[in-house]
This record gives sequence, structure tokens and C-alpha cells, in this order.
Amino acid sequence: MRFAVVGHPVSHSRSPAIHTAAFAAAGIDASYIAVDVPPDGFATVTDWLRSGELDGVNVTMPHKAHARDAADLADDAARRTGAVNTLVRRDGNLEGHNTDIDGVRHALASIGAAEAERVAVLGTGGAARAAIVASPGRIAVMARRTDDAVDALRTTATEGDVLEWGTPVDGAVVINATPIGMKGERLPEPILASAGALVDMVYGPEQTPSMAWASHEGLPAADGIAMLIGQAVSAFEIFVGVRAPVDAMERGARGH
Repeated sequence: MRFAVVGHPVSHSRSPAIHTAAFAAAGIDASYIAVDVPPDGFATVTDWLRSGELDGVNVTMPHKAHARDAADLADDAARRTGAVNTLVRRDGNLEGHNTDIDGVRHALASIGAAEAERVAVLGTGGAARAAIVASPGRIAVMARRTDDAVDALRTTATEGDVLEWGTPVDGAVVINATPIGMKGERLPEPILASAGALVDMVYGPEQTPSMAWASHEGLPAADGIAMLIGQAVSAFEIFVGVRAPVDAMERGARGH
């Protein structure tokens, strides 16, 4: 079996390490690679899947909407978020799934926030919408454009509050689903200072400034790798139909 993660850029992805470790631990003869696919090139991925050259793919930016459009069938999570991050060929159809929701839940559980009473989601893209669907308790959404936040709640069929960007939410689990941190920026001070915990979806070789701040302050925090592992666990089980070896995937993700 052959699988891949597709995106642009994608060379930084840890998905090959995660899934390769999982296949080895589960004794499955399969390969998993990263393929850089330009923004206008997703039709090629669809061809690979339909021809059997690939059995399934994980999909990252900027192709999650393309993957949704390519899917013959989509699960409820994909429909609510408007994004597909896992495509698999089954019985002649391309099935679209969104396992980012499971990734968010995994990250929340890792910091004891699986039943948080208040969650503040920053952003309105596919990852933010996954966070909205996954979040327990009362949800607040913040974005640069409040209309986008309203739309995110509407399309995910979720009740919640729309707040202006930078509004503190006392005791909330803050979920950063924006690119803030990729270039060394830190989330707005009022948001961090009022937070009860942090899930920062951004990840890289170094801690983001917001994660470093949370560590210094003793704030419970999960990074983007925690979310990546959670979504990969679900994707693995969709791909091969067996229980995922979570410990091996964790080691693969973190290079242990």
C-alpha cells in the first residue's frame, strides 16, 4: 500500500515519520511519503488515487477545500468544516474525512481540557472550524473580520459568541488556529494573560513564542504536534482498518 501527505509547502511535515513508525509498529507493509503539490495541481492527486497509484492521502494547506471537492463521499465532520484532510479510495469511490477534529480533541485531552467549560478559538479557516466542532463548553470565536467568525459558527452549525480580535476570555482554553507564531510573533497579550490553557496549532523546530510564554507561566499547553498526532491516529485507522499504535506515532512525531 502507498500513502502520502500532499500540500504546498510540505517538506516540513512530520506525517511521513509518524505513519512510517506506525506501519512498522503494526507490521504493515506500506509506504508513506510527502509530495509537494502546487496550488493548482490537486487534479493530479485525484488521478493518482483513482488509478491506484496511491491508496490514500493526508491533505494539508492549501488543498483541504480541493480535497473536499474531489471526494465522492464525505463524512459529517468534512461537511461541517467544509474541509477534507484525509482521502482514501474504497469500493471505487474517494471518501473524504476530516480528522482534524480528532486532532483537536487529542490535544485538549493531553492537557486535561477535554471537558473545558469555555473555549476561545482564534481564526476561521478549516483548522479553526475543526476546533469549533471539537470544542466542549461555550465557544467564542475571534477573527480579524467578525463576519468571518459569524460565518464559521453558522457553517459548522455551532452556537457561540463572536468577539473582537484580542478580547480576553477569562479562564478559557485558547486554541490558536491562525498562522501567528510561524514567523516569531506572539498572540495578543490580553488573550494569553486571561487564558486557562493553550492549544497552539502552529509547530516547527522551535517552540512558538506563545508556547514558550505558556511554559514560563506554568500554563497547561499543547503544541501543533499534539494535534498532528491525534489526527494521524484517526487517519491511520481509516487507511488500514486496524487500531493505531499511538505510542509509536508519538515517538515518530517527536523524533524519539
